[in-house]
Amino acid sequence: MPMNPEQLVQKLSTALVDAGCRVCTAESCTGGLIAKTCTDLAGSSDWFERGFVTYSNAAKSEMLAVPPTVIEDYGAVSEPVAAAMASGALRHSHADYAIAVTGVAGPGGGSAEKPVGSVWIAVASSEQLISKLFQFDGDRAAVRDATLNAALELLLDMMNSG
Repeated sequence: MPMNPEQLVQKLSTALVDAGCRVCTAESCTGGLIAKTCTDLAGSSDWFERGFVTYSNAAKSEMLAVPPTVIEDYGAVSEPVAAAMASGALRHSHADYAIAVTGVAGPGGGSAEKPVGSVWIAVASSEQLISKLFQFDGDRAAVRDATLNAALELLLDMMNSG
């Protein structure tokens, strides 16, 4: 049975505290939902370092140093942008791990190449970067909730594999 977000955050909290590490987030389509869910857990200041909500392309460039040319060449919803967001979040924080998400939550904004529900999630540490494309179904809330769960699971997978 899949874990709910609160269970995933509790598991992530334990893993980060046990490792003596902290996490940061760089969010576009989720608008801070991942950071909110993490900080809903009492004691999260021990392992949650900071969150960036970089909804606009300018914010991605200004706050996370995503090169504007990468956004222009690949689009905001792309693997290179998600990877650059995760790397930039690490560089602009004191965290050991970063979660970055960029996608099309809907109901508008989709295209043939990037339909509604397309989300790139990247997780990074100083040694590793993993990015993955997801295609989620449902309305805006369902896409954002699915992104939250997938992002937490992807970071837990990275931590467990390394």
